[in-house]
Amino acid sequence: MTIKVGDKLPEATFKVMKDGKPADITVAELTAGKKVALFAVPGAFTPTCSARHLPGYKEKAAEFRARGVDTIACVSVNDVFVMGAWGKDQQVGDDVLMLADGNGAFAKAVGLEMDGTGFGMGSRSKRYSMVVEDGVVKQLNVEAGGEFKVSAADYMLGQL
Repeated sequence: MTIKVGDKLPEATFKVMKDGKPADITVAELTAGKKVALFAVPGAFTPTCSARHLPGYKEKAAEFRARGVDTIACVSVNDVFVMGAWGKDQQVGDDVLMLADGNGAFAKAVGLEMDGTGFGMGSRSKRYSMVVEDGVVKQLNVEAGGEFKVSAADYMLGQL
């Protein structure tokens, strides 16, 4: 079942790079008492994700903060080292928190996994964005297959 507006995010643990080492961050730690702009991509270093999706959130980080967003987070079914390297490559610094959902547990728990085996990618996350306040989904934007519209930074800014 796919998560919907008004639902509380399921408990899950992501991996992040902290001080050059893998560390855990739970959904509760990420969202408790905060407004979070969370977006998901099918894969780090993939064309649309690297050229448009992640850069859009990096470029608009100040606008998100001005509209009350405490954290911008990018999640992908990749390992923590790949997500850390992608964040460095994209120079996101502290503007975007790079979350590794290495085994796809979060994607599956929110019902937003996709089968990328046709592309040699295995099980991945659909492309989407959501606004989460104190763990509750306030906005949810799931892309139709192959599209990049409703999960873009500008689209989400229009919802805040």
